[in-house]
Amino acid sequence: MTLREALTRATSQLDQNPDLRGDALRDAALLLRHTLGISHATLLANPDRLITLDQQAAYQALILRRLTNEPIQYITGEREFYGLPLRVNSAVLIPRNSTEHVVEAVLEELKTQEAEPLRIADVGTGSGAIAIALACHLPNAQVMALDLSAEALEVAASNAELNQVAARVRCLQSDILSALAGEAAFDAIVSNPPYIPSTDRDTLHPQIRDFEPEVSLYGGPAGLDFYRRLVPQALSALKPNGLLALEIGHGQRDAIEQLLAAWNDVRFVDDLQAIPRVGLARRP
Repeated sequence: MTLREALTRATSQLDQNPDLRGDALRDAALLLRHTLGISHATLLANPDRLITLDQQAAYQALILRRLTNEPIQYITGEREFYGLPLRVNSAVLIPRNSTEHVVEAVLEELKTQEAEPLRIADVGTGSGAIAIALACHLPNAQVMALDLSAEALEVAASNAELNQVAARVRCLQSDILSALAGEAAFDAIVSNPPYIPSTDRDTLHPQIRDFEPEVSLYGGPAGLDFYRRLVPQALSALKPNGLLALEIGHGQRDAIEQLLAAWNDVRFVDDLQAIPRVGLARRP
């Protein structure tokens, strides 16, 4: 079987799933490249290259997984975030492009302090995406990567090693900030919390609803439960004028602003669709 034939057959298979139809060719090509360890350019330039029976079987196994709506990132075990390679599995939320706005906002806020030793906490770190991106771009920062899930922390630690910042990213099991009692105060606390209202579960795409960890998705009936716990804890854990940066969900700006009523310099950063995506505040 040639690359062209394998790709055509796999695309036809994926096209039978209405949830995948719009991206069938893209997904089939990505999984073929992953199976064979080839680039997009190689795939395009060599459509008549033959693949072995073992390669065909391995490719078909991945296509069958994708047919169940399993996310591409879990199948390949890879996800790029803020230009950095990350390993992902079903223990962690797949990092989104929207979360890069959080990293951008924090780097902008801390740019006048980047030459100073900084202490940063990433609450609900998951794959470690935010913590690792900040550590890579703030060489004087020590970052605490916190998560309730021991399995998620294993992924985060692996990604810190992969990106050569393990010496400055400490992974710690914690329910919000509870494990930090006695720690020195932080310059910044950052979080991409679970903020999808649990009432919206049935509206989600199956690849999100059926595969990503629920604890990383749902924030109670209004999606605000995590924020209600984090904000007062952050108030105690930050230095005076310390930064709190939160990713927020669609339509949550006003509610988050109310939760931050006692804070200083409360602002919001829009994403590329002009939707408020990041909430920023300074501890009084």
